[in-house]
Amino acid sequence: MTNAFFLTGTDTEVGKTVASRAILHAAGSANIKMAGYKPVASDSTPTDEGMRNSDALYIQDASVVELNYQEVNPYAFEAAISPHLAAEQEGRVIDFDVLSAGLEHLKSKSEAVLIEGAGGWRVPISHTDFLSSWVKREKLPVILVVGIKLGCLSHAMLTAEAIKNDGLELVGWVANRINPGTENYADIIKMLEHNLPGKKMGEIPYMPAIKKRDLSKYIDLSALGL
Repeated sequence: MTNAFFLTGTDTEVGKTVASRAILHAAGSANIKMAGYKPVASDSTPTDEGMRNSDALYIQDASVVELNYQEVNPYAFEAAISPHLAAEQEGRVIDFDVLSAGLEHLKSKSEAVLIEGAGGWRVPISHTDFLSSWVKREKLPVILVVGIKLGCLSHAMLTAEAIKNDGLELVGWVANRINPGTENYADIIKMLEHNLPGKKMGEIPYMPAIKKRDLSKYIDLSALGL
């Protein structure tokens, strides 16, 4: 049976795509056929081939399994706003059945699927529902990306509590150093290690052009049981 994991963040702009690429790179180094999936994405650009989202393109590029764009990102919205507002502007509805069909398709082509969410855990996809509801429906284990910055401890622990209250397992977390000037970095990591469930899968340092680098060495896949 193909494993699938949902990757979420403590907030938007905390490095979900960086962590996704790192996990996909680590899978490639371990000869694990892992597919990347970004089912919902805002801030996309019109092209001759249709809407294209930069994060989804990075995930497509890092996937161990060769995939076309539509397989990676079925919902690409142009506006750089919450998915529920972007979908409303375009007169579209984010259908959980479409997300599930895409996931099942990727499972048929791979040994594991890494699904990158949008925004934080409770990102809305309509005025009455959230992407986390789909994760609950699929009963997916969760990976949390913590952007290391002032305030991240509360955000991380509250997100972990929400995931637990939704009946899902937080199997691992990744620390992403998004601000090189953050003070007490080591103390923040120790606090996260003490308070977050799941295993620390790695610490990704701050570096320029990070989305274009091989990040495999920063990730330990053992928490995923692959």
